Amino acid sequence: MTMRMGLLGAGRIGRIHGLNLAARKDATLVSVADAFADAAGSLAAETGAAVASLDAILADKTLDAVLICTPTDTHADLIEAAVASGKAVFCEKPVDLDAARIKTCLKTVAQTGKPLMIGFNRRFDPSFAALQNRLRAGEAGAIEIVSVISRDPSPPPVDYVKRSGGLFRDMMIHDFDMARFLLAEEPVEVFALGSALVDPAIGQAGDVDTAAVLMRTASGKIAQISNSRRASYGYDQRIEVHGSKGMLRAGNIHETTVEIATGAGFRADPVQNFFLERYAAAYRAELDAFVAALKGKTAPLPSGEDGLKAQILADAATESARIGKPVSVDLGAI
Repeated sequence: MTMRMGLLGAGRIGRIHGLNLAARKDATLVSVADAFADAAGSLAAETGAAVASLDAILADKTLDAVLICTPTDTHADLIEAAVASGKAVFCEKPVDLDAARIKTCLKTVAQTGKPLMIGFNRRFDPSFAALQNRLRAGEAGAIEIVSVISRDPSPPPVDYVKRSGGLFRDMMIHDFDMARFLLAEEPVEVFALGSALVDPAIGQAGDVDTAAVLMRTASGKIAQISNSRRASYGYDQRIEVHGSKGMLRAGNIHETTVEIATGAGFRADPVQNFFLERYAAAYRAELDAFVAALKGKTAPLPSGEDGLKAQILADAATESARIGKPVSVDLGAI
């Protein structure tokens, strides 16, 4: 069965999903919509899809699903409109910057019974996924500490920062989801620290560019997350899980595996410098999972509930950094 899909948003991430979708044999990119006609036209020309309006895609009864890659403040409304029209939905994170709005959206989705998958692509990174599988197999024993490091090569424009919801909601939300993915137990307490050390303008905009978070579960497991908007050596993405039997670790991906050894020591090629190349395989695997969910082979994971829980943790971290104290959370009540 070939799935027919529409794409809402042909920007940077929309292009990735659109091109990946067009390369599949079990799915077809039928139509593309974007507020910028040139972006939609360019992607449509590359993929063989048609340019259509957003309303036309939502109204198209021949589509099985839509991929939502539009600005954050449109996500919840578009999810609701898509499921109401009988379509399954893949939506880039986050569902919304307001947890209450996410809850309302998820209730609407539940009433329709349509699948909803949220785009936390890092779960699908081959190395991170393998680490999680080996962790569940017990290789490291009982989990004690999960460490997640995520550092961007350079900060985004300040205009973006002003509408992003802040580092904890925009950048670290991926790491909150990853921490939950690895811990297999919900955090109950969040303590965050943040500073503006990279760009004073980010601090003037009311955000931070350097942050650390500690989380604790009810049984005492600890997760620690480190974020920075600057890494002079490239896109820094690492995970380490320490347990009762040992430690599992997934490191950075370099441009090549070549090393040179001289009298000055060993030197490797730089790490990949941008998230689109670093997570190229993850985006493909993510789409694999969505198509499998549409065929009823798996549940659509990460789910809308996963998106809500990550948002609640991001909200708690934002508040903790503001007041300088730990904040309690109850994700089990969701």
